[in-house]
Amino acid sequence: MADAEDKEQVKPRKNGLSPGVSEELAENMRTGWADTERHDLEPLAQVKETAERRARLSARFPGERLVIPAGRLKTRSNDTDYPFRASVPYAYLTGNQTEDGVLVMEPEEDGGHRSTLYLLPRSDRDNGEFWLNGQGELWVGRRHSLTESERLYGIPCADVRGVPELLAEASGPVRVVRGEDVEVEAALRDKITAERDDELRVFLSEQRLVKDEFEVGELQKAVDSTIRGFEDVVKVLDQAKATSERYIEGTFFLRARVEGNDVGYGSICAAGPHATTLHWVRNDGEVRDGELLLLDAGVETHTLYTADVTRTLPINGRFTDFQRKIYDAVYEAQEAGIEAVRPGAKYRDFHQAAQRVLATRLVEWGLLEGPVERVLELGLQRRWTLHGTGHMLGMDVHDCAAARRESYAEGTLEPGMCLTVEPGLYFQSDDLTVPEEYRGIGIRIEDDILVTQDGNRNLSGALPRRSEDVEEWMARLQG
Repeated sequence: MADAEDKEQVKPRKNGLSPGVSEELAENMRTGWADTERHDLEPLAQVKETAERRARLSARFPGERLVIPAGRLKTRSNDTDYPFRASVPYAYLTGNQTEDGVLVMEPEEDGGHRSTLYLLPRSDRDNGEFWLNGQGELWVGRRHSLTESERLYGIPCADVRGVPELLAEASGPVRVVRGEDVEVEAALRDKITAERDDELRVFLSEQRLVKDEFEVGELQKAVDSTIRGFEDVVKVLDQAKATSERYIEGTFFLRARVEGNDVGYGSICAAGPHATTLHWVRNDGEVRDGELLLLDAGVETHTLYTADVTRTLPINGRFTDFQRKIYDAVYEAQEAGIEAVRPGAKYRDFHQAAQRVLATRLVEWGLLEGPVERVLELGLQRRWTLHGTGHMLGMDVHDCAAARRESYAEGTLEPGMCLTVEPGLYFQSDDLTVPEEYRGIGIRIEDDILVTQDGNRNLSGALPRRSEDVEEWMARLQG
């Protein structure tokens, strides 16, 4: 990539130019550029939904100014940045994903709010910003004009560079989504309180608990791409055996980048005993015949909705009898969990159903002393089950995390909610409380489940789960 020394920041001198820039070069760079304004842009597919979401937010906080920033670039090292991902509340309410953007909802006297989307406009050619500034369009690519953005997002747009002054001069009650833009928060520091801002954060999180039709469609897209990514991995397991877990990670990442925006989270490509580490993302271990591969990965769509799917696969295509015994227990637990997902059920019901199956098997195998009710009451199965059986899914892999307990973990399932069901058993390599043949085996099966009017729909159901189906699927792909 071009050296940072080649791109100066715009620091005007008396003649309005940066040091080292001649008048002749500056004049040359100002002229001779074609008009690239686009008149063919159509509104984003979710414009209707984002407007409805803002309307619900407006109704919840009448008479108050609401400020939702996209966030800013974060430095990776020296003069390189991490790829930008807009804050979830901002993208959810606008559909826009560009850095530095700010949605401001001004209260109207007669009720409701007037929304304005503040964005960076096209780079200025007259002052050289487009080629002298490291974030100018010549360096990082063309931005939409404000007129184009209004067409895309269905919201009046203005130059974001005046927002700090605008907010500093504003009067009346105001709330902001914190932790995304230090300049915005600094401009509001005398007008906001942590308690009021937390109420905004909680509402925005709970607003996403029930997905609209557009969101369900995006989640299905994410799942479908994820399934293709799992197929890609199975087809190249011989290459992974010759290299490492990184080959698996890179293979899935290729699918995510070709069909979506990115992976929705760091892919877990855990072979052998690494499968007993719940969030193994180093992905630097060997991939060996006779062992299992726990692949937990999800494609994120261009609209930032992610899948979250896990399969545990026999690396050589066939489970051993002992591996199958454990795998089938986890499958049975998942079946019980999925069966418990229905409208009107308590959120915790699917977790408890899956845990009961696992506890029963652990008692049958002689690893725990029964009865099962005692095991569940004391939580003894957790030594080998470790985590909850699922979570909400959406624009965050662990979506709606700021929701109140009574709305989420202690709430009731409704149609439109989307969650994972992912029981697992994990026997650490150094666990002396289990026979040696258990040690180093980790198995998880995870699917993305939509709550429907009459039960549920497994969005990832096209990916085989039963042990014999997994083997047939792998043989077909590798044949």
